[in-house]
Amino acid sequence: MSSCLLFLMTPRPPPPPLIHADRYPPLAGGANLPTSRRPCPRPGQRHGYLFRCDSSSSSSAPRDRPPRPRQQRQRSQRPGGRGDAVDPVGFLAKLGVTDRTFAQFLRDRHKAWKDRRWELCSRFIDLKEASSGFELLGMHRHRQHRIDFMEWAPGARYCSLVGDFNEWSPTENCAREGHLGHDDFGYWFIILEDKLREGQEPDEFFFQEYNYVDDYDKGDNGVDAEEIMHRMKEEYWEPGEIRSRKSQLEMVVKLYEQMFGPNGPQTEEELGEIPDAQTRYNEWKALQKSDSSSLSPSYDIIDSGQPFDIFNVVTDRASFEKFQAKKPPLAYWVEMRKGRIAWLEKYVPTISHKDKYRIYFNTPDGALERVPAWATYVLPDAEGKQSYAVHWEPSPEEIYKWKFGRPKVKGSLRIYECHVGISGSEQSVSSFQEFTSKVLPHVKNAGYNAVQLIGVVEHKDYSSVGYKVTNYFAVSSRFGTPDDFKKLVDEAHGLGLVVLLDIVHSYASADELVGLSLFDGSNDCYFHSGKRGHHKYWGTRMFKYDDVDVLHFLLSNLNWWVTEYQIDGFQFHSLSSMLYTHNGFSTFTGAIEEYCNQYVDKDALIYLILANEMLHDLHPDIITIAEDATFYPGLCEPTTQGGLGFDYCVNLSIPEMWLWHLENVPEREWSMNKIMKVLVSSNQNMLSYVENHNQSISGRKSFAEIILNSGKFSIGSVDGDFIRASLLKIIKLITFTTSGGAYLNFMGNEFAHPKRVEFPMSSNDYSFRLANRQWELLDKGFHKHLFDFDKDVMSLDENERIISRGSPKIHHCDDTSMVISFTRGPFLFAFNFNPELSHQSYHVGVDEAGEYQLILNTDETKYGGCGELKSSQYMRRTCDKRVNGCHNSLELALPSRSAQVYKLVRILRI
Repeated sequence: MSSCLLFLMTPRPPPPPLIHADRYPPLAGGANLPTSRRPCPRPGQRHGYLFRCDSSSSSSAPRDRPPRPRQQRQRSQRPGGRGDAVDPVGFLAKLGVTDRTFAQFLRDRHKAWKDRRWELCSRFIDLKEASSGFELLGMHRHRQHRIDFMEWAPGARYCSLVGDFNEWSPTENCAREGHLGHDDFGYWFIILEDKLREGQEPDEFFFQEYNYVDDYDKGDNGVDAEEIMHRMKEEYWEPGEIRSRKSQLEMVVKLYEQMFGPNGPQTEEELGEIPDAQTRYNEWKALQKSDSSSLSPSYDIIDSGQPFDIFNVVTDRASFEKFQAKKPPLAYWVEMRKGRIAWLEKYVPTISHKDKYRIYFNTPDGALERVPAWATYVLPDAEGKQSYAVHWEPSPEEIYKWKFGRPKVKGSLRIYECHVGISGSEQSVSSFQEFTSKVLPHVKNAGYNAVQLIGVVEHKDYSSVGYKVTNYFAVSSRFGTPDDFKKLVDEAHGLGLVVLLDIVHSYASADELVGLSLFDGSNDCYFHSGKRGHHKYWGTRMFKYDDVDVLHFLLSNLNWWVTEYQIDGFQFHSLSSMLYTHNGFSTFTGAIEEYCNQYVDKDALIYLILANEMLHDLHPDIITIAEDATFYPGLCEPTTQGGLGFDYCVNLSIPEMWLWHLENVPEREWSMNKIMKVLVSSNQNMLSYVENHNQSISGRKSFAEIILNSGKFSIGSVDGDFIRASLLKIIKLITFTTSGGAYLNFMGNEFAHPKRVEFPMSSNDYSFRLANRQWELLDKGFHKHLFDFDKDVMSLDENERIISRGSPKIHHCDDTSMVISFTRGPFLFAFNFNPELSHQSYHVGVDEAGEYQLILNTDETKYGGCGELKSSQYMRRTCDKRVNGCHNSLELALPSRSAQVYKLVRILRI
């Protein structure tokens, strides 16, 4: 018992007024002691400590695995039912799935998730620490006039830093021998000491700190260090409370003397029979009462014989209040901290801002030089082959200072997808600064409320569109510096735009000189070994999601972009590549067993759950979007109900459906039922789009290019761009109005950019001719009309919140007339896809009787239409004719290739 008391010497808040012990089971021996209001832990209740205080004198039972802390099991409440109740198969009933095999797979996955999370928390305490590796790894300035560098390379035998600062010497700055230089998990630690200026003396105290941001700090006021430490002792410690220990066994010896006296037994025979725990505790308690000179706080422990009952502690209120009244000791290292001016006068930085460096490894296969995995800025050399990291530490006068806070999305998410490099009009790589000054104002003017950036993370191969990532913590140096990107994000926030990042954690570049492949000389550092470590078709490497240190890297990478660059959310790229060992290149029939067979990577699923939990716990307003061509069940379901926890998932079937119709099916033969089945098959939390960068990149054509340059989309003798562009308008409108709360448009498609995108590569002689956007078309002809239409659609949703009003209710879908009508809240949408036939009097059913006002018409002349509807037809009133199963109907005029949006402005009660 006395050992438990020593553990409890750390003060705890006093409990409310004490209650009687008869509310709890009595102690062994029949003694009753006062207890606190804190209830006794139930059998099996978990706490985050390894200690156990039991009434039995000894136990030979094996020690169980330490339980998880309670705060790790709790999840903050979020919209969508993310609460504390956990049901690994909870979402199956919602989706109507009854497959037992898949349900058992979810239960097994949940068990594996608990083990993986416990494994993470055993190493890093909790998910917050597990996702904060960037605070330690990489290069960081320490307050004690030095630079600390840490890297993970378990396959290396020797590690050092080489660069401009040490003339690229592999022996000058290396990790020390022993645990402080290289631990058992493969982490290397290197210290770069700042250099004393000529004529300066070293600091008197080894803990001398410097504030590198402010010119002056507390230590510059001239107060002597000895005086500070004297004040600390006088103001806080009482006589006898502070003393040094001469040996690690000193505490053990003292305990032994307290229990058996100064001449206690030395052997088990001399020890004799040991009294039970209760008797020994009573004897110790009596001794404590007689020793009134003790300065230690007084505690009682209630031992109910249950595991972890050490937490049933009753404090003496008087001693606790005495302890609370004490002032905290002076942090003498803070009181002595000097400012930037004092540091610059005394030291020369060991590595300066913009210095180049790499990491040097000695491996079983020889020496290697690599770009550090946690480098935050990477530049290629003069020949563009070998790259190096750049130490980014601007002075306080030059560092970027944030001006705007994060905006919050109200209602739907209207995303403008961009690639910074092709965002300019010139045939060259555009920059962050150009994008900030020219593109961001256009995005705001166009009515979008979010910017999604692709290709921002550092990559060596520009033709890969930025998806073959080499350096996960660095912005692409092609576009500018880290501070340039911070300004881009900040200015977007100032315009009310949230910034989303297309993140690629499903695979990585196979480049061995710049990327993570064979990083420490071994084939299985970050990636799987063998065939599983390589993508079957793309030549990329596949992450090892069952490794704790790889999870540490990936989770920290997500948290880094949110913390350092104020990113508001992520789209997780190509999840099918990571969720299946066949990388998604397999025929899917939609059978449920395809989501739980031997080809499913359970570790990848667990990583996505952990990533969403971490992001939503640390950053409650974060937005996560899943891009999965296989529509894995539960993508947007809460993690507590067996889902993966995403906020939105991308409907990749929609653009493929439109592309197939445009290229393979005559317009008159389009099936309205097939179109609507794809558009609304899974509407909730679904991000829809007509085309993103995939539909107009490297050999493919944009939809505008297909429609405007094809003669099959003409009407009779009229073969004008205005008529053909009308099809593009209704395709965009029906896709937007059926989306599940989120819509995406690729840069330039809002004004029907006429050319595809093609990045410089060997097949086009590295030409930039198609790697740009023709912004000058915004004010010309039908491009202007289409932009005005797209802008008004975005404005309509901004004002009316159309796509955040629940799922569409389809009233009419006819393949013969090619007419579709549906409602969403008080809005009615009517589409006529017929390229030849106009309907002057077409009845569509509505649920609510009343007056409907026309608020959007694709056939208006300002949108390049024919303007067939007169102003008298803008207000329509229902009649009691039953149509499509509805009690009421509207008589509408529907020109060919047109769409109309009506709003119920007056309800008629009959």
